Amino acid sequence: MSADLIRSDRRGHVLVLTINRPAVRNAFDLATALALEKCVDEFDADATLRASVLTGGEEVFSAGVDLKAAASGERPRTTRRGWFGFIEVPPEKPVIAAVEGPALAGGCELALACDLIVASQTSSFGLPEVRRGLIASAGGLIRLPRRLPRAVAAEMALTGDAQPAERLYSLGLINRICAPTTALAQALELAERIAANAPLSVLATKHILALTEALPEHRAWIEQQSDIERVRASEDYREGLIAFREKRPPRWQGR
Repeated sequence: MSADLIRSDRRGHVLVLTINRPAVRNAFDLATALALEKCVDEFDADATLRASVLTGGEEVFSAGVDLKAAASGERPRTTRRGWFGFIEVPPEKPVIAAVEGPALAGGCELALACDLIVASQTSSFGLPEVRRGLIASAGGLIRLPRRLPRAVAAEMALTGDAQPAERLYSLGLINRICAPTTALAQALELAERIAANAPLSVLATKHILALTEALPEHRAWIEQQSDIERVRASEDYREGLIAFREKRPPRWQGR
């Protein structure tokens, strides 16, 4: 069942995860959240995988919560990773959202939980919960104001209006804007560039970015130190220096 709801496809050191519920616009019920959590756990546990791309295919990224399942009392929230089996505790490794079509409600919040976003020119992002008597409770009200000017984030959250990807790209929410149907290819190119780097350095960098985001600067300097020391003690740290001196590509071991 997990393979049906979330398709998993290895591309070298990159894992592509595709939400596969097109009949309901890739909306999440509990089974889909559990399937995504399982894939994420396997991704983090596999030392040969260094980055991931999360996509919904070429028509829609995700419409968020499956409201029919929600009406029966079901919530797509797992015990360990929270909403959608991903949003509250994302993977330790980098994940790029490849967005085609709408990323709405929980779908928008899912994209916000990724490290980078690649979106097609015809995609859109929004938090329409207020239009349905709901509230964006999967991180949208926390993360969106940190990624956009507060006035824009507040407008999106309070009106429920979706915004086109091109506007959000101009405001810095989206890393790459691309032609329709090419988001996956563009995201894969970006993921492969990440995967070519030293794995421990990438992990530590992602951790420091998340750890220090809300800290005052003097505290951030202190909190980053353990990650920095761990990288400097690694074999890959020495390999990077030697490879630079010898003018050759480094051979990363992930240790």
